[in-house]
Amino acid sequence: MPDFGQILGIEGTAWNLSAALFDTDLLALCSRPYSPAHGGIHPREAAQHHASVIKEVIGEVLTEPEKITGIAFSQGPGLGPCLRTVATAARSLALALDVPLAGVNHCVAHVEIGCWATGCKDPIVLYASGANTQVIGYLNGRYRIFGETLDIGMGNALDKFARAKDLPHPGGPLIEAQAKAGNYFELPYTVKGMDLAFSGLVSAAKDSKMPLPDVCCSLQETAFAMCVEVTERALSLTGKDEVLLVGGVGANSRLQEMLRIMCEERRAKFYVPERKYLGDNGAMIAYTGKLMLESGQSLPIEESRVNPSFRSDEVDVTWKHDEHRPTTVTNRAATTAQRRGAEAVVTFRDGNAIKQRQSKRYRVPALDRKLIAERTRAEARLIHTARKAGVPTPVISDITHDTIVMEQIAGTLLTESLSALHCEEAGRIVGRLHTAGIMHGDLTSSNMILRESDGRCVLIDFGLAQATSEIEQRGVDIHVMFQTLSSTNPKDAPNLKAAFARGYAETFAGAGDVLKREEEIELRGRYL
Repeated sequence: MPDFGQILGIEGTAWNLSAALFDTDLLALCSRPYSPAHGGIHPREAAQHHASVIKEVIGEVLTEPEKITGIAFSQGPGLGPCLRTVATAARSLALALDVPLAGVNHCVAHVEIGCWATGCKDPIVLYASGANTQVIGYLNGRYRIFGETLDIGMGNALDKFARAKDLPHPGGPLIEAQAKAGNYFELPYTVKGMDLAFSGLVSAAKDSKMPLPDVCCSLQETAFAMCVEVTERALSLTGKDEVLLVGGVGANSRLQEMLRIMCEERRAKFYVPERKYLGDNGAMIAYTGKLMLESGQSLPIEESRVNPSFRSDEVDVTWKHDEHRPTTVTNRAATTAQRRGAEAVVTFRDGNAIKQRQSKRYRVPALDRKLIAERTRAEARLIHTARKAGVPTPVISDITHDTIVMEQIAGTLLTESLSALHCEEAGRIVGRLHTAGIMHGDLTSSNMILRESDGRCVLIDFGLAQATSEIEQRGVDIHVMFQTLSSTNPKDAPNLKAAFARGYAETFAGAGDVLKREEEIELRGRYL
């Protein structure tokens, strides 16, 4: 790739206006954050702030304009008024200096600067910022979203709670400080397969009458455990061995500690960049813009409009060339003596699969015990109910507080044999499951086995299942399945989704409404 030399990057998606100069290393960085007098970020006020200081900020780093070979700006996702202010400045500079322009995805920039600053190569990324919470991994030319928030970002969740308790913006550092003196008590824990939601947690925390340090501690422990659980599930699904934490919330020492513990238990390497690269900053835009320009990806001025809902999985990653396929090493079909998933270890003995849930050291003991016991009991009960409704499942022979003994299903994981025919049959099975009033909760292609004896698709791992007839919960099930198909087989995902939907509609009368709700759920993951 050609060397583009010095690139000027301008970041201004939300609260922080920042500019940086990047060559082979960071040469200069200047930031001027907007701080609201009260409440959260006001988009137009933030844009007015950016407009008032942008000349000063760029001037501080742009001391030798003749050396600039390209301009990069944050094209999205973000707040529309802020994005437009930055884009206008970037266009003007590109025209004045007669250099190419790069429109950078803000989320991808967080990942790339994190990889550069830490030296990691192919991580599962937990991206936790104000408006975004996503678990991301590179696969076949794009950054794939393995899981994400279904409502608000974790940073916004913390800020909402802080405002309710009259804590100034940003609330995260103050919550972290309070939490160190607090004790954990139970709050709503909402993980739905590969996705999560924070609204119920925040509402319960705001309404709690417990001492503030205890509420802050419990809010952090619950929200962070949810994020680490989904990160671990993505790590298990893909077979990768690196985890990278990025985004402003990543500065929290407790979140870092929990991820580090999880990685130690899974023998993965944990990376977190220094603080100046965690929050929104111009360096990440300059560096990613340089990667884009050097790989031949520039943006004509007439196509440089901003995109407030710009998803990271929409970006063509032209600067990476290695294709990493999910190996599902920890999820191989049940012919080996033992396999480890994200939640449990399954041992195969005498025709039985003995599933024992594993304690997670990153979770506080009370939460850990509760989740293990609840999920074990619920799994056994709902497997039995699903089987009565005609859903192929393993037969259970014994159960304790953390262990289920069931028949061993010999065969191939659906992940390893994806086809339209198999996905259509999977859709029929899920239709029967939903007709019985059960949400699977972790509906991925790694939780379906094509049985060796008759080729039938058998549904396994009901550890996150719920008895519910809510259209929202059914929509989440389908959303998780569709996300998995997009992540594991992106080229054929539209055909596989369509096949699944056909089968689903055959066996579930309300399929049309659920599929429509799934589309709405996908949109909620966008930065709004």
